[in-house]
Amino acid sequence: MAATADAVLAELRERVSAAHRTRQALRLRGCGTKDFYGESLAGEVLDLRAHQGIVDYEPSELVITARCGTPLSEIEAALAAHGQFLAFEPPAFGADPSIGGVIAAGLSGPRRAYAGAARDFVLGTRLLTANGELLRFGGQVMKNVAGFDVSRLLCGSLGILGVITEISLKVLPRPRAEQSLRLELPAAAAVESFNRWSALGVPISGAAWWQGSAWVRLSGAPPAVRAARERIGGEAIDAASAQTWWDALRHCQLPLFDSRVIWRVSVPGAAPPLGLPAAPLIDWGGALRWYADPAEGADVRAMACAAGGTALCWRGAAPAGRFHPLPPVLARLHRRLKERFDPHGIFNPGRLLAGL
Repeated sequence: MAATADAVLAELRERVSAAHRTRQALRLRGCGTKDFYGESLAGEVLDLRAHQGIVDYEPSELVITARCGTPLSEIEAALAAHGQFLAFEPPAFGADPSIGGVIAAGLSGPRRAYAGAARDFVLGTRLLTANGELLRFGGQVMKNVAGFDVSRLLCGSLGILGVITEISLKVLPRPRAEQSLRLELPAAAAVESFNRWSALGVPISGAAWWQGSAWVRLSGAPPAVRAARERIGGEAIDAASAQTWWDALRHCQLPLFDSRVIWRVSVPGAAPPLGLPAAPLIDWGGALRWYADPAEGADVRAMACAAGGTALCWRGAAPAGRFHPLPPVLARLHRRLKERFDPHGIFNPGRLLAGL
């Protein structure tokens, strides 16, 4: 007979409390789909998959609450049955991540630049702290999110502050109409067009460039989508083909992601191309650029900084860590938060920052 949610939570609390007493490092793990993401993996595995299930979902309120181990597929199926979805389009990397891992990583898909990032949809969380306490932050409606928003702080923290045991997320109705267009454009012209169309209020929900083609997804009321399609032009892509392409982009399954070394560069949307010979995969209307197997000795991080952005080594060896180095003031703030939430450093040591 399967253990109840309360029994599973009690076991997790005991494991965490024991680790806190003995200073035993814990590696928080859901489905393991993002084991590649972060500086290092260390500690005894604390498997969170058993703490699963949708706690509350009221379609009319546009909020869903689920335990950390709940598979993303289960949540998306429940939302789809009511014509709703997670608008930040979390990547699944061809697998089925847990919702706790989704929020701990804080990654978002192609709609992020137009609908918002993962943290923008987090309304509330329950956090299991290092001493075994269960704390609640935020709530299940926007008006409950006041003061210092710890729930959103946890999004993207990679579990270094505690175990996110439960999450409440804002969801959105599926757009009434959607149309994808493809235009043959050079990369620079595509980025300029993406920014110009967005400034004109065109209902874009995705804008990307890959191998000579600009892809634009329009979402909204049917008249608005039709008008935007006429304004932009290009080739209209059938719904099934468009879904396949956007899913491949969202889940990092385009051919570029088979490369040995991959850099994920975040820059201002209108930034010019970086000085690298290889053409990038461009997402978020120009603000996210992926580079595969850069030339030997190419300083991708310095180029990103010169463009006003940052660079993350998604795959391969990075000389100064996987994540872009933080300014000293921000690094100190991270360390102070870690000391406050996890004074003995038991949760995911070194996962977000070396030595943290």
